[in-house]
Amino acid sequence: MSEPGRLNDGFVPGRYLIDAYGGGGFRFAEMSHRGSILVLPSGIRAWDVTEASAIGRDALRPVQAEAGAIDLLLVGTGLDIVPLPAPLRAWLKENGIGLDVMQTGAAARTYNILMAENRKVAAALIAVA
Repeated sequence: MSEPGRLNDGFVPGRYLIDAYGGGGFRFAEMSHRGSILVLPSGIRAWDVTEASAIGRDALRPVQAEAGAIDLLLVGTGLDIVPLPAPLRAWLKENGIGLDVMQTGAAARTYNILMAENRKVAAALIAVA
């Protein structure tokens, strides 16, 4: 278990449901983390993105690295839905990854449903207050 509000070395291996979100962070794997997260097939990692405009190829490299295990990436852009630029959407498609952009809360809930169905899903979630 990591210290409260922090991921051990920024990474927790394994697949976990998102138990809660809000207050600037998330609860999962019997711990909490303040800040944004990437939820990947390999585990959950801290993500330094705080606003949708910062989502680009560099921010999504960990997603690209696990593309073979991901059919769909859910992106939670905070309290508002912010469309991702066409070149970034095309890059994800070239990597065989479908994309759905929504508010962070909706993305977390959708991730939980798809994960419970054993779907090949990942999520990039911007923390909300």
